[in-house]
Amino acid sequence: MKAKDGFLMRKVGERRVVVPVGEASESFRGMLNLNETGAFLWNLLSGDTTEEEMLDAMLAEYDTNREEAKKGIEKFLQKLRETGILEE
Repeated sequence: MKAKDGFLMRKVGERRVVVPVGEASESFRGMLNLNETGAFLWNLLSGDTTEEEMLDAMLAEYDTNREEAKKGIEKFLQKLRETGILEE
């Protein structure tokens, strides 16, 4: 899975947001606010990755347990699915 083309993460002040560009801006209006973990996961989605690879990366980067990391990733991916940003 990966993020669809036409969506870029930008830093706005202290926040990170995902915004549509080009043709994507015609079908998606708005932006997606990301926290630090969301920005980390978004960067992993710049290329093809699996949920398991995302989980391994989270466990290597953050002081968290497998169950909490997995829940966070599932919630993040569900939000991307709901907004149509995720390509599977």
